[in-house]
Amino acid sequence: MTPRRRTKSLRSSGQERQASIITAAASLFAAKGFQGTTTREIAKTAGISEALVFKHFPTKRALYAAILAEKASFSELLATVEESARKRDDMRVFTMLAGYRIRRATDPTMLRLLLFSALERHEISDMFFQNQHRIFYDYLAGYIERRISEGAFRNVDPLLAARAFIGMVVHHRLLHEIFGVPAHRSPEDTVDTYVTLFLEGLRAQPSGAKKQRLTPG
Repeated sequence: MTPRRRTKSLRSSGQERQASIITAAASLFAAKGFQGTTTREIAKTAGISEALVFKHFPTKRALYAAILAEKASFSELLATVEESARKRDDMRVFTMLAGYRIRRATDPTMLRLLLFSALERHEISDMFFQNQHRIFYDYLAGYIERRISEGAFRNVDPLLAARAFIGMVVHHRLLHEIFGVPAHRSPEDTVDTYVTLFLEGLRAQPSGAKKQRLTPG
């Protein structure tokens, strides 16, 4: 084996080992919490020595940050969403954001990590919030504010509206991932229902339109 191939092979094996550590740590953190998980357990689950864990990740916090970096990459998603935002395709914007969150129900690790970090009141809970939720709130609030200024949406608090929408989706995930409520509709149907209901309440009424009043009968 040439030196170049040997170096490439070592780099590849190192990356694979690092990935196995991240996978093992993520599953343990999601099951036992940050404080309840030891580096010895992580090493055992990954099938390596504890010394190798520290070689790749000097602290558990560094390992947690690596998990976030691997599982919470939104740049490509937001770039795609922005294309629809420029076209003022409200349905598409909200559908893509809700779809991304609901499809992640197939990987409950991140939601469990978020809950554990918040309950343990660990400093990483803020890191988690900034990476997992704040970016969605800020982006969606900015879009809603833009559409309000254009007269397409009602004059509501953009941040509260964004929180309401994301909160609806997160609650859906809580029901299925944490409480084990069985899903009775496909993810696509679920997203379409949530988005339609939300946008119907958010869109501005045409000028001169009157609200229908219910009369007893």
